[in-house]
Parts: sequence; structure tokens; C-alpha cells
Amino acid sequence: MLIGGHVSTAGGLDKAVERGVELECDAIQIFNQSPRMWRPTRYGPDDFAAFRQAMAESRLESVVIHAIYLINPAGGEKEMRQKSLTSLTHALEVGAGIGADGVVVHPGALKSDARDVALKRAIKFFNEALARTEGCDLLLENNAGSQQLLGLHFEELGAMIEGVKNDKRVGVCLDSCHLFASGHEIRTPEATSALVKQFKNHVGLERLKCLHLNDSAFGLGDLRDRHANIGDGEIGRKGFEAFLGEPAFQKLPALLETPGPDKHGQDRAQVRLTKRLAAAGVKARQKKR
Repeated sequence: MLIGGHVSTAGGLDKAVERGVELECDAIQIFNQSPRMWRPTRYGPDDFAAFRQAMAESRLESVVIHAIYLINPAGGEKEMRQKSLTSLTHALEVGAGIGADGVVVHPGALKSDARDVALKRAIKFFNEALARTEGCDLLLENNAGSQQLLGLHFEELGAMIEGVKNDKRVGVCLDSCHLFASGHEIRTPEATSALVKQFKNHVGLERLKCLHLNDSAFGLGDLRDRHANIGDGEIGRKGFEAFLGEPAFQKLPALLETPGPDKHGQDRAQVRLTKRLAAAGVKARQKKR
């Protein structure tokens, strides 16, 4: 498992690699632009080359981009939809430029629309974004926080992927907090194995490309998307041992998005703790064989 976290690109794309190395990450996630603004960054060939060189000279084995939070693939309002499409296209272009393993995006919100209408809009949106770009995969993240969101469950993620024409470029990123908040038990090896079986049936294991690792500040099925530091929430250390020990998750980029001790993101101690929990989880599974 390639354990790492989300890091800043302040000062240049290649600076994100330095920060990842300082945190002892095996993989990193970055934003392609400010996550709460529409203004795109002006990266060019020199920026991409510097990033690729820094990656090649580092211990890091994977980089993933997270699209900005403002994007709503399921939205019907014309101006918002165009802004969302422009932003996601930009993220995929940056992803291709730096050799990212994919761009993670939330599937969107229903607003006042019927669920099937919103689903069709999201599928159309993803088709348009992929048609405008090449060379970087699109990773749909499972959602949590409200019944008004698409992608709470695997059936819906599978339906979205089925509707995408260029589906070879579409994968999934599973977030541990979102799984837990939307009612998926993940705190025992048996529960995690059952979860993987469900995912395999509705989406396909070949679609699983990365993980987001976050503890949950609220309980199972509470539909509250509030991240906690690893081991400090309702999932807990034993829960993460079970989750991270799952054989189907090995070799995937597993990226922390935790608040950290100072509310500025995960630190080296959180990365080290997560690696210890993963190793313990794998060892426990091996003993049971």
C-alpha cells in the first residue's frame, strides 16, 4: 500500500514532491488549483517537467489530483455547469502533464432534481470532460453527508461508470470516512471483506484505483462527512487495522486527508501511524490464513 497524504503546491508543483518526501509519504495528492475558487492555475511544460523530474528523483510512487470542491457534475444550471466542466477539464490536463494516476471528483448533488435526472446529467458531464482530454483517468469518489448527493452507494457509482462511453479512463476512489458515514461497516476484517465483495459485484475491483484515509468524527450511518485524525474518531485504530489489512487494497495509493494536529493537514506522525496500522492489519490477516 502506498500511504501518503494531501500536500500543498504553494511555490510550484515540484514543491509538493518535497513536502511529500518530508512527510515520508509513498504517494501524494494535490489540488490543481485553489479548491474553493474557479480561477485556474497557469501551469505549462516547464512546470510539468520540473514536477516529473522531482518525482523521478524521490521516493514517491504515485500522485493523484483532487478536483475542486465547487464542481457539481449533476447540476442543471448552465453557467455553473460550464464552470464545472472547464475546471474538471483543466484538472485532467494538469494530470496528464504531471503523469498523475487520476483526478478525483465528487459525483455531484441533486439540488431539486429527481435522482435519475441528476444521474443522467452527471454521466453526460463526465462524457464531455473525457472527450475534451486524454491521458489521465477520472476517479469518482464515493460521497457522504446527505441523501441529496450522488454516489453514496456502489450501485450508483456502477451506474455512472456504465453510462460513460470512454469507460476505460474511469475508476473509483473510496474514502473511509464517507464509507462509514454512509452506513458501510469497515471496522473488522469480515466487514471489510464483505464491502469489497459488494464493490466487486456493483462496480468491479479493476475500477478501484485509490483510497482516501480519514477517520470519522461521527457514528456509523450518520451521514456526517466530518474527518477526524486517524485513530481519533469512530473508526479508531483497530478499525483502521482491519480496513488497511484488506488484501484488495494493497498496492493502492492510500491518501490521508485528515485535519492534523494543528488543523493544517496530516503530519509525519500521522503518516507513520497509518503505516504501522497497515502493517499490523496485513500481519493479522496473514495469521488467519
